[in-house]
Amino acid sequence: MAFLIVLAALCFLMFVAYRGYSVILFAPVAALGAVLLTDPSLVAPMFTGLFMDKMVGFLKLYFPVFLLGAVFGKLIELSGFSKAIVAATIRVFGAGRAMLSIVVVCALLTYGGVSLFVAVFAVYPFAAELFRQSNIPKRLIPGTIALGAFTFTMDALPGTPQIQNIIPTTFFGTTTWAAPWLGTIGSVFILAIGLLYLDWRRRAALAAGEGYGDQLLNEPAPFAGGTLAHPLIAILPLVLVGVVNKLLTVAIPRFYGEAHSFDPAVIGSAAPVVQEVSKVAAIWAVQGALLVGILAVLAFAWKPVMATFAEGSKSAIGGALLAAMNTASEYGFGAVIAALPGFLVVANALAAIPDPLVNQAVTVTALAGITGSASGGMSIALAAMAETFIANANAAGIPMEVLHRVAAMASGGMDTLPHNGAVITLLAVTGLSHRQAYKDIFAITLIKTAAVFVVIGTYYATGLV
Repeated sequence: MAFLIVLAALCFLMFVAYRGYSVILFAPVAALGAVLLTDPSLVAPMFTGLFMDKMVGFLKLYFPVFLLGAVFGKLIELSGFSKAIVAATIRVFGAGRAMLSIVVVCALLTYGGVSLFVAVFAVYPFAAELFRQSNIPKRLIPGTIALGAFTFTMDALPGTPQIQNIIPTTFFGTTTWAAPWLGTIGSVFILAIGLLYLDWRRRAALAAGEGYGDQLLNEPAPFAGGTLAHPLIAILPLVLVGVVNKLLTVAIPRFYGEAHSFDPAVIGSAAPVVQEVSKVAAIWAVQGALLVGILAVLAFAWKPVMATFAEGSKSAIGGALLAAMNTASEYGFGAVIAALPGFLVVANALAAIPDPLVNQAVTVTALAGITGSASGGMSIALAAMAETFIANANAAGIPMEVLHRVAAMASGGMDTLPHNGAVITLLAVTGLSHRQAYKDIFAITLIKTAAVFVVIGTYYATGLV
């Protein structure tokens, strides 16, 4: 019964998300409905002490990233830089390779350390422009961005600085470069099959006479600022975001140390405020990098930006609020579901799978799917079962590097179900609904999930690490 309650909550939330209802409203309804059916006395304590605590905690940490990312993306649009990048991309790759162009840009950003949420805001303006010029249906943009930002550069490609590739290091004593051969093979598989799928979808739309579309929401405003910038200047802010993010990631812990405290200047005595820098250094680095990117756009395109900045910034801030609240609500939902007895039933059932790598892969991707979060599902799985995974791997002679890569890649598999925060953010930013665009995101999800088992099979067949 406990398992059925968790499953019902998950299915309900996926259903309402797919139907286009607000996750901000229905995430707490789904979570607290499950609590009500489990133990009615816990509804109020769970809502205040867990759901709201996790939701507000997420906003406290990440809302500035959403806000700055949205403003940065809007400035890229208003400055005409997106149009300049599109023009240069068409010259380099050709008008028929719009999807490859967007995947490459997303991959460069996320592998450079830019948060996938930020990549969505930054890439969408010129993705829309490029798809419009190439007459490719707008509904294919989310699947294309998902392939570039949510898959191989998130957790498969060795060395990626995304959190999904960092979490396993603390459990297995590995580095972000763990299992480089397996990670590279998995990345190539995802990229190749993903591009083949997207191109098939593009050709099917072309054969049906479907173009970019009209009467669409959240369309970037056409650039009306005169001569376009040189493409190197246009892409410079994007490069700066990646480079400065990397530099600040290294510099901030060195400057502040593990923690920093200060005494607030208030009337009377007050306890010192202590900030654990190690927990927020990566977030500070992204925020600083986005500020540098924003300043770079303003420095090179002050006049065209300021002509429409007042109205443009309002829409950007509105989009940031919606995206952040959607994702935060999902985070609260995942926390509540993970605290219910039914979730433990799922975890214990998954532990019965005999093969060590398949056991870990299915466990991590299943929990990521239930919580709607790659990092959340993997953290829960490894915190509860890492010792079991390690013991089973040692008994089978499997290196910890392989465990790391399988866990990281599995976390980014079924996490992108309809209620996933990144999926909802991507659809909100692009102005599309689940019904219009989720089919292609889910197809990319299946490819990504299959890649985990390709990697496992490759390891068993060849012994490559």
